[in-house]
Amino acid sequence: MGIGLTKITVLKPAVFLDRDGTLNVQVIRDGKPYAPRELKDFTLFPNVIESCEALKEAGFLLVVATNQPDVGRGDMPQATVEAMHAELLKVVPSIDLIEVAYDSGKEPAHRRKPEPGMLLDAAKALGIDLRRSWMVGDRWRDVDCGKRAGVKTVFIDFSYDEVLHAKPDFTVSSFKDAVSTILKASTLG
Repeated sequence: MGIGLTKITVLKPAVFLDRDGTLNVQVIRDGKPYAPRELKDFTLFPNVIESCEALKEAGFLLVVATNQPDVGRGDMPQATVEAMHAELLKVVPSIDLIEVAYDSGKEPAHRRKPEPGMLLDAAKALGIDLRRSWMVGDRWRDVDCGKRAGVKTVFIDFSYDEVLHAKPDFTVSSFKDAVSTILKASTLG
């Protein structure tokens, strides 16, 4: 660089994606959603691959931000979660990064949703413009996390037996609808 010139960093928008109930089919027990426990049960929703590609083509970075408390509680091996993520990256190569909080959920942790730590860490690592970014998820924790990080939120409503704490910017019934909403509402310049 010459004298008086400064390096300009252009921040990119991202879509932060919850995993269970957003990208892959969740297990429902007593009206509540749970993560699959075995790799053989890890199944993506229809249109996930194409929808992620559409977001990528529109200029978004894609970051999965997922709580996996079963590992922290000792109910599931971390290797199983990592195998699921390896499969996810193989099938959906448009994903740029997977952020995981393995905390048990018994105590607050800055990276465990609803805290925004995973989003903030990814923003720093990838140069993400949070003001032009989105969070998509199916739980109140996803909406609260997005709000705390300063991103727009899309809530996928499966009518779980739980109450939202914060009001999402948009509510939809599928991941495909969430992506359509983001693409219609975004202006990437």
